[in-house]
Amino acid sequence: MDYKNMKFKIMTGCDRGLCRGGCGRQDHQLNTYDWLADVPGNTDDTDLVEVQFKNTRKGYYHNVNNLELKKGDIVAVEANPGHDIGVVTLTGRLVKLQIKRANLKSADDIRRIYRIAKPVDMDKYREAKSREHATMIQSRQIAKDLGLKMKIGDVEYQGDGNKAIFYYIADERVDFRQLIKDLAATFHVRIEMKQIGARQEAGRIGGTGPCGRELCCATWMKNFVSVSTNAARFQDFSLNPQKLAGMCAKLTCCLNYEVDDYIEAGRKIPSKEVILQTQDSDYYLFKTDILAGLITYSTDKGVAANLETITAERARQIIEMNKRGEKPLTLTEDNKQQGSGRPIDLLAGESITRFDKAKKKKKKKNQGARNNKPNNPTPNTKHPTPNTNHPTPNTK
Repeated sequence: MDYKNMKFKIMTGCDRGLCRGGCGRQDHQLNTYDWLADVPGNTDDTDLVEVQFKNTRKGYYHNVNNLELKKGDIVAVEANPGHDIGVVTLTGRLVKLQIKRANLKSADDIRRIYRIAKPVDMDKYREAKSREHATMIQSRQIAKDLGLKMKIGDVEYQGDGNKAIFYYIADERVDFRQLIKDLAATFHVRIEMKQIGARQEAGRIGGTGPCGRELCCATWMKNFVSVSTNAARFQDFSLNPQKLAGMCAKLTCCLNYEVDDYIEAGRKIPSKEVILQTQDSDYYLFKTDILAGLITYSTDKGVAANLETITAERARQIIEMNKRGEKPLTLTEDNKQQGSGRPIDLLAGESITRFDKAKKKKKKKNQGARNNKPNNPTPNTKHPTPNTNHPTPNTK
């Protein structure tokens, strides 16, 4: 067996393996959809390769040895010190765009790929990974004994086992100089402490959001933008922390996805303080449908009374009329010819059991036809009754 040219796959709890196609789904987080994988000459423009390690940690490397790398290949890359083992997640032109998103301005941040992983490399890798959970539990106890107000959320060993990264969460600044000495003396590896936030921890752990899909931070998000309650106010959401909070106990990142559209559409909606005056009554803003451009007004400022729904354009027309001292007859005076601004329900007068009635009538017709059938069955034409009459004699 040729061990030199063997390529390995890292299996996780999902046991789905790694996809080698550019458009395939892999069992790692932050999977990148490689649209240019089948384009000829895709890898000729650049030698940059994106490599992913445990959970959401990624790095970018130069393929200086011109290895034929595809998505899903396990490679040994340069590390400090030694080498690390990772999975190729992207090659070619798209890597340049990913580097811009990662804000890698210094060329020193981009190291090189040594080789495709060998059996010896994979043995060391599995041995190092098998110690991560026990190391995390023991390190938490060490931090607790030192009285540090921090939580060690995850531990990641380097592929060669010479270095360990401890990911921790802390609300305040922590002096962990003594902790590093104790960890190095206990585990006999080089220690690196990396602070992460609640959003990064949720992305590393993974999970399912209230929408029923995987968390965005665990599938495609790499940069986290701060989310404020103003995003919920612009979208007219109820400020309920239990509904707006995600798995990380922070405001959900998806609040920022559509807030720009709501802000743009909200500029066409009149202010809540504006009162529409008509000849029959004064109307106060009750609720708005921002994206649909519909506004519901009430004749009472605090209670829903005599509700009327009009378009934002009609509301601005009434405001201009009130500024000139004019009052329309009603809010929907000019909308009667053009139709109301309310959405039309095409099935408003229909019953949900209308098809069931038709089926019942059909069944009754079939039963009536069966009851009207004669009791004597139709004679079988395949076996006719023999003729008992004598044949007519031949007179010729």
